Amino acid sequence: MADRRIMLAAAVASGLLLVAGGAYLAARDDGVDYAQCRSSNVAGGMESFGTEFTLTDTEGQRVTQDQVFDKPSLLYFGYTFCPDVCPLDTARNAEAVAQLNEAGVDVQNVFVTVDPRRDTPEVLADFTSLFPGQMVGLTGSDDEIAAVNKGWRNYYKAHDEEDDQYYLVDHMTNTYLVLPEAGTVDYFPRDASPEKLVETVGCFLNAG
Repeated sequence: MADRRIMLAAAVASGLLLVAGGAYLAARDDGVDYAQCRSSNVAGGMESFGTEFTLTDTEGQRVTQDQVFDKPSLLYFGYTFCPDVCPLDTARNAEAVAQLNEAGVDVQNVFVTVDPRRDTPEVLADFTSLFPGQMVGLTGSDDEIAAVNKGWRNYYKAHDEEDDQYYLVDHMTNTYLVLPEAGTVDYFPRDASPEKLVETVGCFLNAG
């Protein structure tokens, strides 16, 4: 576990270096419509993303979607053993949230595992503690994780047929912006910069 934590910390540090730089909260007119903020268009509209759930947080507490999404959130599906993509994406999201928090905007990251077999609450607590800004880590049973991923149309597949402890998990890498009451309003591909996330979050919050 110690070696794994050292490797993960190094990956996170590399990710933060890649995304480091000034972000800004864009000023918008109060009357701006959500459509002018949205960077992505999908079939069925963004309102088709999301589902009710009850999952387990890093304290071992069972929490619902209403308890989790009580503030604007950047939602990401990944896993702690991920060798590259997840630490980089999570570092990008953490950088954006940290800068929003510094600007007085109450926003958080939510990290839902696609690997509940290995990602216990304790493992997720270690992972989320490596990043700046507010971050909620969530796990659950295989069925619970499958259901919440389905709700956000997130594909994932674990390659653990041979019971290899070092197996990898294929998964999508979108980050979703979820607002209280409004639900999922936008998503970001992994090539979106932290500046883009900060600007878009600012637009939505000023429009609300």
